[in-house]
Amino acid sequence: MIDASFEQTISANLVDNGKLLDLEDKSIGIEELRLLAASDELSGVKQLYLSQNQLCGEAIEILCQVKCLPGLTSLYLNHNIIGDEEAKSLAGSDLLKNLKCIMFEANNIGPAGVAALAESPNLKNLEIIFLDSNPIGPEGARAIAASDKWPNLKALHLDSSGIGDEGIEALAASKYLGDLEKLYLCSNKMGNAGAIALANSPYLKNLSALSIWRNEIRDEGGQAIADSQTFMNLDRLYMSLNFIERPIRKAIRGSELAKRLTTLVMD
Repeated sequence: MIDASFEQTISANLVDNGKLLDLEDKSIGIEELRLLAASDELSGVKQLYLSQNQLCGEAIEILCQVKCLPGLTSLYLNHNIIGDEEAKSLAGSDLLKNLKCIMFEANNIGPAGVAALAESPNLKNLEIIFLDSNPIGPEGARAIAASDKWPNLKALHLDSSGIGDEGIEALAASKYLGDLEKLYLCSNKMGNAGAIALANSPYLKNLSALSIWRNEIRDEGGQAIADSQTFMNLDRLYMSLNFIERPIRKAIRGSELAKRLTTLVMD
């Protein structure tokens, strides 16, 4: 029997005809997740928001045992305290089996946690993953690049993840990212090497959106982007706050690439 007060919390935050359960910043903890795990009334929920609840440790272990959400396709866990061990637990959970979107932004997931997610057999339906503001580093990027377990991935969010040129080069060389459509790499201290790797990648030809602003790209990297034959399908390019000098910025604006774009954001 589900607790009456928690049932009220569920009812008050179940919207969109029962398809979305919004428990963001609702002081959800171990006891509430136990009650959620005991519920049999949530089979219609497609999206679950658990952001900003300071979830970690035992709370995540209990979440991994939830069986009442068989139709879940989107899980939002951003701004919690999820680290490598919690990521490993989630990677092994059946809760993830039907997910198309998972949000981990602003947690504490490092290379080991990302590697577990990248090798999870439960994420074969995944289309969008947010790992922004997690310290995954180059090793984490390499784990993603080496994985064949996300065959349906379309959008990869890695802003502020510390992957640097080394990690970006690994992504650009990944044969498993050939269907990727959106790639977000802001604030990663990317220099010319990373920009050139992206521009020359034989695998990123399906990108429609690329965000590389607030990095350390200079003229050589900027010119490589302008001349790229990889970005023939690119529609949106965000590259402000780099170190590209005015003549090269002008060349980018006058390039064939720019003519194809519907959005070019560059200072």
